[in-house]
Amino acid sequence: MIETVASAALAVNENLIIRKRRIRHGDSPMRLSFVTGTHGDELEGQFLAYLLGSFLDAHIEQLDGTVDIYPALNPMGIDSITRGIPMFDLDMNRIFPGTKKGTMMEVVCSSIIDDLLGSDVCIDVHSSNIFLQEIPQIRISVPTAEMLVPYAKMMNVDLIWVHESATVLESTLAHTLNMHGTKTLVVEMGVGMRITKEYCYQLFEGILNLMKQLEMWHGEVSLVREPIVSINRQVGFVNSDAAGIFVPCVPFGSTVKKSDHIGDVLDPLSSKVVETVQAVCDGLLFTLREYPVVYGGSLLARILMPEEESA
Repeated sequence: MIETVASAALAVNENLIIRKRRIRHGDSPMRLSFVTGTHGDELEGQFLAYLLGSFLDAHIEQLDGTVDIYPALNPMGIDSITRGIPMFDLDMNRIFPGTKKGTMMEVVCSSIIDDLLGSDVCIDVHSSNIFLQEIPQIRISVPTAEMLVPYAKMMNVDLIWVHESATVLESTLAHTLNMHGTKTLVVEMGVGMRITKEYCYQLFEGILNLMKQLEMWHGEVSLVREPIVSINRQVGFVNSDAAGIFVPCVPFGSTVKKSDHIGDVLDPLSSKVVETVQAVCDGLLFTLREYPVVYGGSLLARILMPEEESA
């Protein structure tokens, strides 16, 4: 069943309409919400929404509960391949919880929150931007770690990154829902404006496993990987010193040692290597530059240090 979550009138007799699909079977009151498309240039969640919905359609008899799929919270951004909300120059994930008496988008965000509240678990899927690729990970703020880490471990991700909360996080969808008692996991994976199918399939298996643990899913599930849980572990940042084209030479997601050669910055005009890029520490290469054009200071990689080094 497809339902309208929020709507607002636009110019030229058009309307902004945000919809969800509700898939329900059985008698259980358990409810899982899958949310994506908050940023219009993050498309991994679009394919994942399709995978989840089509699979449940084909195996509906194994479902006991409700799954709500919100594929596009920012449909205008997706239509125009724009990260924020077109015309308004707003990051939608910085105006939650919204208000019933505010601007158009504040009213829309308030309606979204009202609709999501009451979910037992919400999965908020994001991608990276067009510049960086991220391994499948769940990001959790320190105040919610005790509540969320056990659920995150069920999700078949490679990394759970528990980080200090920042003021800006208070205006996100996940922070708002968590503060109202709706457990919300923020997933980051892949790269902007692209679909990394293997990551989507990996997270799909994790969602089924989570549903199994919630006793919403009675079908078979695959074994999920044991993620690295990073709590107060240090992260090494690799930035370029020169301008040019960055070409990595190590597999993404691999473990590197300090001073390992991880790539080169090339100058196409002189046909020279203008910088040999080295790892700044030992650890897991969990972020790697995807867009090759770089300038001095451009972020090339992030490396998660081992626990003993962080200590």
